[in-house]
Amino acid sequence: MAHYLVIVESPTKVKTIKKFLGSNYTLMASAGHVRDLPKSQMGFDPENDYEPKYITIRGKGDVLAALRKEVKKADKVYLATDPDREGEAISWHLVSALNLDPKKTFRITFNEITKSAVKDALKHPRQIDMNMVDAQQTRRILDRMVGYRISPLLWKKIKRGLSAGRVQSVALRIIADREAEINAFVPEEYWTLDASLKEKGAKKAITAQFHGIGSKKITLENGEMTETIRSSLENATFTVTSVKKSERVRKAPLPFTTSTMQQEASRVLNFGTQKTMRIAQQLYEGVDIKGEGTVGLITYLRTDSTRISDEANAAAAQFIEEQYGSHYLGQAVKDSSKGSTEGQNAASDHAGSVRIQDAHEAIRPSDIRRTPASVKNALSREQYRLYELIWKRFVGSCMAGARYENLQIRITAAADQEYIFTASTAKVLFEGFQVVYRDPEGEEDKKSGALGGLEEGEVLTYEGAQAQQHFTQPPAHFTEASLVHTLEEKGIGRPSTYAPTISTLLARHYITKESRSLYVTELGEAVNAIMKSSFPEVDDVAFTANMESLLDMVAEGKMEWKSIVRNFYPDLDREVTAAEESLGKVEIADEETDIVCDKCGRNMVIKYGPHGKFLACPGFPECHNTMPYYEKAGVKCPKCGDEVVIRRSRKGRRFYGCENPECDFISWSRPSEVRCPKCGSWMAERGAKLVCQNETCGHSIQSERTSD
Repeated sequence: MAHYLVIVESPTKVKTIKKFLGSNYTLMASAGHVRDLPKSQMGFDPENDYEPKYITIRGKGDVLAALRKEVKKADKVYLATDPDREGEAISWHLVSALNLDPKKTFRITFNEITKSAVKDALKHPRQIDMNMVDAQQTRRILDRMVGYRISPLLWKKIKRGLSAGRVQSVALRIIADREAEINAFVPEEYWTLDASLKEKGAKKAITAQFHGIGSKKITLENGEMTETIRSSLENATFTVTSVKKSERVRKAPLPFTTSTMQQEASRVLNFGTQKTMRIAQQLYEGVDIKGEGTVGLITYLRTDSTRISDEANAAAAQFIEEQYGSHYLGQAVKDSSKGSTEGQNAASDHAGSVRIQDAHEAIRPSDIRRTPASVKNALSREQYRLYELIWKRFVGSCMAGARYENLQIRITAAADQEYIFTASTAKVLFEGFQVVYRDPEGEEDKKSGALGGLEEGEVLTYEGAQAQQHFTQPPAHFTEASLVHTLEEKGIGRPSTYAPTISTLLARHYITKESRSLYVTELGEAVNAIMKSSFPEVDDVAFTANMESLLDMVAEGKMEWKSIVRNFYPDLDREVTAAEESLGKVEIADEETDIVCDKCGRNMVIKYGPHGKFLACPGFPECHNTMPYYEKAGVKCPKCGDEVVIRRSRKGRRFYGCENPECDFISWSRPSEVRCPKCGSWMAERGAKLVCQNETCGHSIQSERTSD
């Protein structure tokens, strides 16, 4: 009997796939990459047309020895690593490391670890796709170029152990730019005016919002303006002038891609991107289920496609029809289940997706009938929550849209002028996909309230109006979810890079996370400043996005991979050389302070640590004394008059506080000694303006200095 060897990446996959194949199949795992560029050098030779140099990864000798032993026994070798560029590269490295015979070596891929998918893959083996391998090689070498040439400059300028990365540096810049935008934001005052109105015979009043005067929409800019209008309403006649009903359909969401799964898991489950990918990997590779053994619960987790196979669509159609009724079926799934050509095209496009050329599917359950409840006992709490999210999203994506009846009311208050008020509500006519999956970002107002009985020409009784002051809000700090969304939107990185990019920034202490928000640390600000000034091209968002497009062209066989490297490296080399020369003109020395070490009497110096600056004794290693460094802000405390110093939160975020330990003054913005000319409260710097910190004032004036 012929003997076959199947090599996968993960030992868990071995356990899952083994039960699908006969005794003449041996399954082994490479445990990830077996070869890589050497850590001690860049790993490519610019003088030899950038030819990469690969070595066996330390610790993989025993793995390769065991694989070589089985290769000798095998009539055929199937390389079944992950179905993406990284997996393709691992298979290519295995061919070289194991010296595999091309005539008996085959590449197979499957999007889900199920019996049918694995069996089908074995029936359709292929050769290794060198275009995908070259795309991965290009990314690896570009990242190595940036990291190994720029990182030493950061060591000289700031501290050892720092790193620069092609994608991570751009991600850091995006976060830092948002931080600067928030710091420079000046809130603007506006007011709302809500009228309480009651129709004849009604028990409850309705609330209508001020819209404008006559045909013109008006923004209430201050309290005086709002009070003038409110006073005019006392003797006004309120008449319903328009009642409009309309029906709106809210389409079902698309099934998950890597990016949308990470975003939704962050919003709904409060999972970080790295945690989401780790748990999804477990669900993909297989979980032990009583009576079934090890089962892969979801399809491949690294994808930017929303395509769904015809088989999965048909299974979803049957399940939804049985559980909820045929009227809950989405049109694309309904057509696909009939097997029509038009239906298959619609299902492939799946509610508007444009990436139908993608070889992968969206992330979905491998078997829709394996409901979250049926596997709950086999999963950890975290596995269950993520699987439930993926299962509900997929089922919801195959269902009909939700239908709403919108009711919009326009009311005219006739006084000295015609003041316009509006009220609206939405009534659910058909829940559709929301019976399974409720989007937390798009909850609808289901209440019809007291608006349903209103008719045009009806006169309403005025029962008063409530005026409320508001201030515009700055852009929100990035969360992991919103950062992933922005990276994807700008074309920075790919599904496999989002989580490691954010994890690296956090691990290097360039950014910190408080609650869900991401903040740049002092260390991150210093690194970002050097990258922007010395390496503008590497740190450019558009340039990095274009590089991703070039990598896609390599993967599609439309561009030769070395042409990208040949164009990129000389420019990088010139920038590094120029930066080295400019740094060489500056003496990189520790800044001495007048603070004396209380252990040995030397003047302490300022150094950079993981969370920013700190004081250290220059007598190290004889003296290990360190102290917190509080830089003076150059302004007196608005509360007690002592000096304000720049402090750091536990996670490295900068804020301002009083040096007097008995004073509780703190501020995220630099305080000013200028008092608000309107109310007398203290003011803080926001970009080029000073903004009053009295919540009910918000007055702003031009600043005479530049903010930190």
